Amino acid sequence: MTTYQVKQGVTTAASEQTNPCRAAEELAGALRHEHLGFVLFFCSAEYDLDALADALESSFPTTPLSGCTTAGEITPEGYDRGSIVAIGFDRRLFAIETALIDDLNHFELADAQPLVDTLLERCRQQAIAPINEHSFALTLLDGLSSREEQVLATLDAALGRIPSFGGSAGDDNHLSHTHVYTAGRFHTRAAVVVMINTRLPFEVFSTHHLIPLAHKLVVTEADREQRRVIELNGLPAAQVYAELVGVTPERLSAAVFAHHPLAVRIGGQHYVRSIQGVNNDGSLSFYCAVENGIVLTAMQPTPLLDDLKVMLAGVSARLGTPSMIIGCDCFLRRMELEALKQLDQASQLLRLAGVVGFNTYGEQHHGMHVNQTFTGVAFGSLPANHKH
Repeated sequence: MTTYQVKQGVTTAASEQTNPCRAAEELAGALRHEHLGFVLFFCSAEYDLDALADALESSFPTTPLSGCTTAGEITPEGYDRGSIVAIGFDRRLFAIETALIDDLNHFELADAQPLVDTLLERCRQQAIAPINEHSFALTLLDGLSSREEQVLATLDAALGRIPSFGGSAGDDNHLSHTHVYTAGRFHTRAAVVVMINTRLPFEVFSTHHLIPLAHKLVVTEADREQRRVIELNGLPAAQVYAELVGVTPERLSAAVFAHHPLAVRIGGQHYVRSIQGVNNDGSLSFYCAVENGIVLTAMQPTPLLDDLKVMLAGVSARLGTPSMIIGCDCFLRRMELEALKQLDQASQLLRLAGVVGFNTYGEQHHGMHVNQTFTGVAFGSLPANHKH
């Protein structure tokens, strides 16, 4: 079954077909029109990805596509799994250009600046809207690359005042293989930068439902490359964290980590550093960068649905009712909603707000790599008398 919605300048569609050819055909049937200029998609990692790549290229032979694998999809109907969701952009309102970063380990400002400049110039040539005030960058990264921080900081420096957001690709919580897609195939250990220039008003946003507690933990020994904390406050990390949250180290689990996150404070803001798992040696592995000497603050969740409602209401107050929102929603938030049996309520909120997107292994916002946030871009509408 395909679901789709048509709004000003964008069409969204989703397919639950597990056969790649049928899924691609359903999306094409919903999205294709004479002004289709670009397709962005998010798909379950359960698909045969080589077959899906071939099917998408066959179904959209003249349309550029980019996307990534997920830890769950957000379709026009709300949260889903095992599906593919896509957004078609009208070339009369959007100029979109993409670039692949296929060497994350050696990506430096000398690489980032020409990449960004080239994308902006290609958008400028399409004469859709002024570049500096009407552009933003979407980044999709391999969610298991452990290079997000360096790549994002480098890109942010090159982007200057142009806002950016994005998500780290997932693989349905297997934590083994994540992929990004561009130029006809899926890639690992890579990133896709999607530069979007549009006439539509838009707002890049990020929200989370966590508040700081008084407890502070100092990282006294860490393996930065592996994102592993060996000691907190001079003691085995798992032992200290378990005592903080009131369980034995043996009871530490993904649910505990999701409910008791840690954060680092930078410039007056708290940026969540979520724990991925506990290791046999009593160390903790994280989804974000950790290093010696940083101070981690214990965080406590407030009602997630309330925060989501407030954020969506704020966007509507500033933009008017959004024509669509692209959302990068941390998979740990989804786990929390599932545990609280609130997934259906959250789906209804997302559906009414016109959100499509995916559950991520980390979110990106203005060059920062964070966890347990809902990050994205909301598009407003042009006046009714506006002509394409």
